[in-house]
Amino acid sequence: MPVEFKNYYDILGVSSNASDAEIKKAFRSLARKHHPDIAKDKTASEIKFKEINEANEVLSDPDKRRKYDALGADWNRPERQSSGFRRGAENGSEFHFEGTGFSDFFEQFFGSRVHPPGGSFAQRGQDIESDILVTLAEALHGSMRTINLQRVDSRSGQVSLQTLRVKIPPGVREAQLIRLCGKGQEGSGGGNAGDLYLRVQFAKHPDFRVQGANLYFDLELSPWEAVLGATVHITTLDGTVALKVPPGTTADREFRLRGKGLPTGNGMRGDLHAIAKIQVPAVLNSKEKALWEQLAGLSTFKPRSAPCVNEMIQTAPRICHWSCFSRNRTSCTASMQLPVSLVYPVVQF
Repeated sequence: MPVEFKNYYDILGVSSNASDAEIKKAFRSLARKHHPDIAKDKTASEIKFKEINEANEVLSDPDKRRKYDALGADWNRPERQSSGFRRGAENGSEFHFEGTGFSDFFEQFFGSRVHPPGGSFAQRGQDIESDILVTLAEALHGSMRTINLQRVDSRSGQVSLQTLRVKIPPGVREAQLIRLCGKGQEGSGGGNAGDLYLRVQFAKHPDFRVQGANLYFDLELSPWEAVLGATVHITTLDGTVALKVPPGTTADREFRLRGKGLPTGNGMRGDLHAIAKIQVPAVLNSKEKALWEQLAGLSTFKPRSAPCVNEMIQTAPRICHWSCFSRNRTSCTASMQLPVSLVYPVVQF
């Protein structure tokens, strides 16, 4: 079966010298457009979404990207295919997978692995390990997947195709191995067949980051929403929910939505954590600029005001700058408004 080269840079629409930030931005933009939960054409979007995820899987990982770049235009030269990237199959069959969410190209250079058996006469067949791409919706609800396993006998060249049903259990975790007993390499001398292990890889979600059973989400707010408060609607794995943002919300404040994460394995679910990220407009029209200038003139808010030493004396009388021992001073000079880290060591009164 000929393997088709995948230009992961073209798939994400970035140059070959794109930075990590550019790759992340391109992936998020495309993933939001083609996510199966959003796109109208579910079938076409699912194919595109998997292709985008595969490209991001390689280009966002420094080791995989370095290997991919090293392949270059001569990726299919025989010596390339035996330089440590390709799965081993010298003593048995070669394997190709379809339906795991990854292309043959990915499988060949970054995917399936064969584990050698023990050395007994009745030799058990080798275990095979490959990757399977799983969406967060599948991790939440579970699913039944169909994959095709093609075996090519390295000695006879005989090709066989087997269709396998794979159960993705609810609550499956990243890197978890799903075992299919007896679906690996056939044994010899009466030995049992090896097993097929599918290692779960979560499809990168454009909005959610996964930590265990918890999900993390950047809640982007405008400055006026952070200052005045607002009710915003955010998307969860269970649909859209309303979140009340209180007035005076600061950057990186965390809001926890209980039970909106992934299954924990004990009948419960993790949480969704929304982290406030305050965005500012990059471009202003003349009217907006005038209003911001008006606000700047009226506001008494001083975000960079340093702690006053006298205030520190009143609130923490055992700590003071060495030149400000008097409790009777009513104000400090600018030179004495020091960062806490520069306050001289503790002085006892």
